[in-house]
Amino acid sequence: MNLKGLFQDFNPSKFLVYSFLLIFTLLLALKLDGTVTSSYWAIFIPIWIWNVIVFSGAAVGTIVWVKHPNYRVEGEGYVDFKAMYICVILNVLLFIFAILACDNLETFRHLWVLVFMPLFFVSPLSIAACIWGFRHDRSLELEAILSVNILQFIFVALRLDGVITWSWVIVFIPLWILMCLLCLIVIYYVIWSILFMRSSDIMAEQRRAHVMMAFTAMALVVPLLTWEVLLANRLDGSNDYAFVAIFAPLYISLLTLIGTAFGQKGGNPWWFGIRKDFCQFLLEVCPFLQEYGNISYKIQRNMNNETPDSQDIERDSLGENGKYKISISSSRIVMPVISIETPD
Repeated sequence: MNLKGLFQDFNPSKFLVYSFLLIFTLLLALKLDGTVTSSYWAIFIPIWIWNVIVFSGAAVGTIVWVKHPNYRVEGEGYVDFKAMYICVILNVLLFIFAILACDNLETFRHLWVLVFMPLFFVSPLSIAACIWGFRHDRSLELEAILSVNILQFIFVALRLDGVITWSWVIVFIPLWILMCLLCLIVIYYVIWSILFMRSSDIMAEQRRAHVMMAFTAMALVVPLLTWEVLLANRLDGSNDYAFVAIFAPLYISLLTLIGTAFGQKGGNPWWFGIRKDFCQFLLEVCPFLQEYGNISYKIQRNMNNETPDSQDIERDSLGENGKYKISISSSRIVMPVISIETPD
């Protein structure tokens, strides 16, 4: 097992966000079905933990930033620090929305338009954050999702307050438009992957990469679209499926997003002031993982059922400046050859 390949370019931020969303949606579906009778404050525990991690990580990163001014010139320190605080500002608004939504689900004493007010401010701020991220070559996926859904937030709030009496299929029109664009992107990936597979000028590694991109896009968009259709029909009374079954396609999409956190570059090094790649930081904190992760064994067996002494063992070790491989093969003994020239 090669841990280096598993955790290379691991993005802990995306992994935590999508994992907490998966747990939250599972608890929410159980609550809506009546399987869980806890209050909504308990159902929102994954959201509270998510925000605690965000705020504590930003606080520790700020302390390191203030106490060590020399760290600011490392790499793109100023840009990374600003990106961290942009994320914190958006999470503060999302945290306020979560508190208001949870309180309103328990007491029903607020208008949903007021509950959604933080999201109305999040959307324009997310647009500005996306522009800033594009200029500084930063990937802001959560901000992009929030920036394109402001009209959807307005429709949902008005529908919950009874200001509009449209069916939920009509209320979700902004979402259908967005999903149509995503479906076009999926078709684009599928077509290009087919073209790359049929081309003989493309390397096998590139073909596999394009096929994996197409498969990931399909595993993300198709279940998400299925969940939205089932949810809209359930809210309109067209079906009586359990919410756990309705949310099942969403779980597939979230699991796909969790899988994309591995082997994907990204993440801000200033969270908790670690100032380095998460994998490198983890290996430095836990030296035994570094020793185990730097060694991988590959045992090859042939059809003749040879003894273990005739098996090939490869050891890969990652040095500081590069990679070197030591291959030890005991299937054949290599003897030194000594040639002594004698005079005629």
